[in-house]
Amino acid sequence: MRIRTDDEVYRVDAVWLGPPKATMPWRVRYVAWGVGTVVFLLVMTVERRIGVPFGWSIPWGMVATVLITRLATSRITYERPLGSVMAMWLRELTAPREIATGEGGAVTASRVKINAQRPRRSDKAARKQARKAHGKPARKPQAPKARAQMEPGRAKGGRRGVRPPR
Repeated sequence: MRIRTDDEVYRVDAVWLGPPKATMPWRVRYVAWGVGTVVFLLVMTVERRIGVPFGWSIPWGMVATVLITRLATSRITYERPLGSVMAMWLRELTAPREIATGEGGAVTASRVKINAQRPRRSDKAARKQARKAHGKPARKPQAPKARAQMEPGRAKGGRRGVRPPR
């Protein structure tokens, strides 16, 4: 036995075709008339605030109203009525968001110490004393290595990359 659902009943759009014996050439749902009226008033208000001349605001207001109304009513169906779409839109706008900023803020140079004088490289003994005071060992000067030790592939007076005979 098959049980039929009642989806066909709800799928029928409440459409106003126009006054009797003078139907309009297009089909518009009742919801679209209501949404379109509100959108038209909002579009006209915005156009007048911007300063669009009245002669241009009416035709362009109608065009903008039709486009915005078609976009809005494409989301409205018998399964998703206007009230639930508006509630969903409101909840999306007021939902808590994840904080996208990181800890610590932006990188700044606020902790950089600024001295009146630039540091000079002239006093090596003072630097050694400063290292000892901070607990860092002073560098030991290294003797220059022989050229043959620095470049193993080069013999005395020979070419680079050629090994001397054994």
